[in-house]
Amino acid sequence: MYGLSSIVGRFLNYLLTPLYTYQFIAKDYGVVTEMYAYVAFLVVLLTFGMETAYFRFVSRSEFKQSVYNAALLPVVVSASIFMGICVAFSGSLSAAISYPGNPEFVIWFAIIVGLDAISSIPLARLRQENKAARFVGINLSSIALNIALNLFFIAYCKVLFDKGQSNWIIETFYNPAVGVGYIFIANLLASIFKCVLLLPYMRELSFSVDKKILRTMVIYGAPLLLAGLAGIANENLDRILLKYLLLDDIGLAKTMTQVGIYGACYKVSILITLFVQAYRYAAEPFFFNKSKDVDAKETYAAMMKYFVLTCLIVFLGLMVNIDMVMLFVGEEYRVGVSIVPILLLANIFLGIYYNLSVWYKLTDKTMYGAYISIGGAVITVLFNIALIPKLGYVGSAWTTLICYASMMTMSYFWGRRHYHIKYPMKKLALYFTLILLIYLSFDRLQLANSNIKLFLGNVVLGLVALGIILLERPKKIIT
Repeated sequence: MYGLSSIVGRFLNYLLTPLYTYQFIAKDYGVVTEMYAYVAFLVVLLTFGMETAYFRFVSRSEFKQSVYNAALLPVVVSASIFMGICVAFSGSLSAAISYPGNPEFVIWFAIIVGLDAISSIPLARLRQENKAARFVGINLSSIALNIALNLFFIAYCKVLFDKGQSNWIIETFYNPAVGVGYIFIANLLASIFKCVLLLPYMRELSFSVDKKILRTMVIYGAPLLLAGLAGIANENLDRILLKYLLLDDIGLAKTMTQVGIYGACYKVSILITLFVQAYRYAAEPFFFNKSKDVDAKETYAAMMKYFVLTCLIVFLGLMVNIDMVMLFVGEEYRVGVSIVPILLLANIFLGIYYNLSVWYKLTDKTMYGAYISIGGAVITVLFNIALIPKLGYVGSAWTTLICYASMMTMSYFWGRRHYHIKYPMKKLALYFTLILLIYLSFDRLQLANSNIKLFLGNVVLGLVALGIILLERPKKIIT
């Protein structure tokens, strides 16, 4: 239920992308892309590993309320200070990020980030207490409100207003000058709503904290904060660097257009990410449950094989239907279609890395995970700085691919040393090469009738999928 709510939530929010990209120009959507990149960093920073620390220590302590209080209070304090500073200096902060006319963006996002950070601890408590239905209900209720408000402000009010139609509802609740700000307002109201639903789990908050417990939890959470920031940098820093590395050369308007196109095309590539996320929720518990079996390593190798083969089929399916897939975003954004296969491959490498990570999780060498994430963050920074000025958002896409390929490679070779699993690397490399050759051949195929090309592409996809199934069908059921 926890996994399903997360995946469903991400998928529902993902479905808002066509609404945004069809209703807002790329320059405006670039603002959305950038602001949410900041959010990802700030939520990790304000929670500073306390969510995981709470799970770790509450199961070992007789004083569960003391552990909960030690986790919640510092997050409430840090989030409150953060929100206060942002509200007080909203004008200066908005000017610093090149939005001097929109200090309200800083205020809205400060509240969103602060409330989401605070909410993370009560939500962790619900998970720890196995109150899955309530956890799912609160999360999905918040997501449903966010979607409903987006549909109201954008799909209803904005669309009718742009058509020259109006009524008392639009006149009362809609101001065209707010623009993409309505996306932020919807998120703000949804975050407030979620926090209100969680208030019963905050009433017991006490300003008297067991300092020994707090110190132990902070020490435990510090490496997690570092690894979390590194992981977020790998995923989101490119949106921020795009702006600041291009700003002086091409100006704010063109820069934000590039950021918007990149953000929209990244959303297209998340079709692979959603599959990877769903797989992770099922696979991670399985890794641990299977670890004591004598054939555990053979099972992990088989899982890797079927995971990669499935990803390759999904990749080929998306690419032979790319003209239809790109209808997911507005016409202005489709100029970025060239980066979609790069980002899809990058996310496949990230999925392979998640499979490979079984070695340091089972051997309790989790610091290696932090080293790999930090290494990826360094690669992200260096390659973005080198490639963005020359290639724009295409440079960011290649950086993402290089980053995740490097993390995958580091994990593979370290894993061979500490927990060797005989993955069928030669076979997988052969399949990878075959799928890429088919894709590149199809991409260069020139036919006057696009429908014929689409038909041929799907015939080839079906034959490839059937061939892989016949060649690689399991000889026994993995349990």
